[in-house]
Formats: sequence, structure tokens, C-alpha cells
Amino acid sequence: MIATPSNVRLVSSVEIAGLAAAAGWHSLLIDLEHGTFSLQDASQLCLAANSAGISPIVRVPQNTSEWISRSFDGGAQGIIVPHIESAEAARNVVKYSKFYPLGERSATYSHPMLRYTPLPGKIATSVVNSYTTVFCMIESQKGLDNLEDIAAVEGVDVLLIGCSDLTLDLGIHQQFDHPKVDEAVRAVCKAAKKNGKAVGVGALGARPDLLEKFGKYGVRFIMGAADMGLILNGATKAAAALEEINQKVQLT
Repeated sequence: MIATPSNVRLVSSVEIAGLAAAAGWHSLLIDLEHGTFSLQDASQLCLAANSAGISPIVRVPQNTSEWISRSFDGGAQGIIVPHIESAEAARNVVKYSKFYPLGERSATYSHPMLRYTPLPGKIATSVVNSYTTVFCMIESQKGLDNLEDIAAVEGVDVLLIGCSDLTLDLGIHQQFDHPKVDEAVRAVCKAAKKNGKAVGVGALGARPDLLEKFGKYGVRFIMGAADMGLILNGATKAAAALEEINQKVQLT
């Protein structure tokens, strides 16, 4: 099965979670790297997604406890961390994401993921550890060079290929048909399979041909359409339809 989140970086109203669920998306990806949302905005969207029955995933801007641990505290079920280029960086992501014994995330007295059910601390942290998903983004040649070491880090669940930034770093920006992209996806899928990780891709929402191709390689997580693009495309199509009616009326 391929998981498909709807990306949100523009609309902070909690209704967006229900709309995403009604539209058939599997999860809501709340983008703090490329948007202006606050952690409070992200938390409210996470809670709304949980209530709507879809998984909230937050992409943070930095590999720090302030972003990662607090996003989880606010209700995220998964964390995406960009620009991971070494095993040390990947271990830091796990450290900030997981409670002891897997990491060093500070214990808190309530968990949105558990719908605030009061459980003994040892049980709560164990359950939360088992259900939090850690995504490390591979977006550079350096990340590819250290791919095997990153994939081997315990606690990393998904290797997520950021195709736009990766092609930018490789000097072939947005040339998604370039052989280097195919080579990179194959390499990540191979390393992931060897180490029991999943693989995802981003920035290819407009290329269903490549998504199908890479799905056959082993990709199982696809960053879907963003709210900005969905609104613009829908508005453009609606405006064009009305303009066509306008032209027909003027000819009568």
C-alpha cells in the first residue's frame, strides 16, 4: 500500500483536516519548513487530523528538540526532518523523537496521540514510541554518499527523498527524468530494504508516471498535492469555465 498525505502550508483553519479526510487522503502533512505556521497552528491541525481519523505528520524546519519533541507533544504522529546528511544527524532525529530507551525525548504527562488517556508513564511512553514515525529526508549528494550509514540508524522509519532539493544540489534542478534521479531512488530503495526501512518521495505530485515507476522500485510514501496548488488549480479551472460561458453569452 502507498500512503498519500495532503500537504498543508497555507490554510491553518482546522476544517482542512476534515476536508482532507473526506477527499480520501491518508494523512495531513503540516509543513513548518516551507510555510509560516507556528507550533500552535501545527498542534491545532494535528488535533483536528486525529479527530478526523487521519494521521498528522509535521515537517519541521530544523533538526532540534525545540521543533521535533514539541511537535510530537502537540499531537504529531510522525516527524519529517529535512536535509539529513549523516548518521549522526539521523541519530539526533531519533533522540529527539523517541522516549527512553530509544531516545532522550523528555517525558510529558499527557499525549494527544493517546487521546489524553491516563496511562502509567512506562506504558504510555512505550506505546507512543511504537506509534511515532521518524522520516529522514535525503536531499543532497552528501546524503546519498552517507546513505548506508543513515539507513542503518535504529529508530529511523522512512527515508524520504526530497526530489526538488536533491536535483538542485546535483545541478539538475527539477529535471526529474534525469538518470541521476533514477539512480538515487534505486539506491535509497536498496538501502532501505536492506535495513528494514520504508521509502518516500516528495515534489513529484505532477508526475504520476514517475510515481508509478518509483512505486515499482519500492516507494511507499508519496507527498501529495499541497493546499496552495489545490486551491490555485481549482480556482483556475472554475474561472476558465465561467469565462467560457461569458464568451458564449457575448456571442448571442
